[in-house]
Amino acid sequence: MNPITQAKSEWFEVDHRVFNEEIIPRHKPAVLRGFVKHWPAVQHGLASAEAICAYLKSFDNGTQVNAIMTRPEEQGRVFYNEGMNGFNFLRNKLSISAIIDQLSRYLDGKNPPCLAAQSAKIPECLPGFEKENQLPVLDPDIAPRIWIGNTITVPAHVDDANNIACVISGKRRFTLFPPDQVENLYIGPLDYNPAGAPISMVRAHDPDLKRFPNYPKALEKAQVFELLPGDALYIPPVWWHQVESIGKLNILVNYWWGGSLGSTDKTNGPIECLMHCLLNMKDLPIETRAAWGSLFNHYIFHAQPNQFDYIPENRQGVLGKLSDDQIEAIKSGLIQKLRD
Repeated sequence: MNPITQAKSEWFEVDHRVFNEEIIPRHKPAVLRGFVKHWPAVQHGLASAEAICAYLKSFDNGTQVNAIMTRPEEQGRVFYNEGMNGFNFLRNKLSISAIIDQLSRYLDGKNPPCLAAQSAKIPECLPGFEKENQLPVLDPDIAPRIWIGNTITVPAHVDDANNIACVISGKRRFTLFPPDQVENLYIGPLDYNPAGAPISMVRAHDPDLKRFPNYPKALEKAQVFELLPGDALYIPPVWWHQVESIGKLNILVNYWWGGSLGSTDKTNGPIECLMHCLLNMKDLPIETRAAWGSLFNHYIFHAQPNQFDYIPENRQGVLGKLSDDQIEAIKSGLIQKLRD
């Protein structure tokens, strides 16, 4: 039942061309060994915990960021509470320096609480860090985010954006599942979740196979990667991924682009589109849903380039290329229909 590490997905000495022409088109996860080993942040992390903490604090402008804390008995798993009417952690707003100081106090503890800063935009809280630690394979306008904590596990979840996760300090274990394993991962509520995205309900290291009998099928397709400081991982959109921070001080920087997570336009979220479809279609007869499935396949999921060229270009509407003004007009019309 143990998943197999896919060594063939490891890449070395990746440059802009290799990343954009060979890795991204595969739509598969790729470990980028030593991808950011030259970063000053990584070098400070390799020197000592004190060195990387001092380095980060030197950029801190005092902006408070989102932080969570779980009790020691939760063993760092970010999840729901027992009644699923809340979550098993506390939320707080703290500066990066305050989080680092608190983590430093836990370094010698045998069973400390689990603390993490999550998805803090670096230009807002650590301005200048992004200039010293650059990722030239990406557009410089893509803002990096920092994750700092001790032992934390975020269950398998999915993002609609491309993602590069770069390990600065500590070790991270990623368990990835292909998109088609959704039925074997037992995903929880779409509109109420602790991670900002739907998560697997399975406790990965101690699965309840009576409740989740198909989970071993997901494990058969899983890819597991352990990343050390300087390594990075490319995660394509809609690949399920569980993230484990291993050790007393873990620091990761990630970049999202090409989806709602990397956009200021929150109307571009496919998960919101899915929820709207559920509202409109889940109670239809199965035959009707299958019929609509044929339309969705034709127009979206199985659509090919130039498929609708038989329609004059000026009459292709949403099937063709749209200007920004046309897109905004269509969105406004949809919003008005939802309000009516």
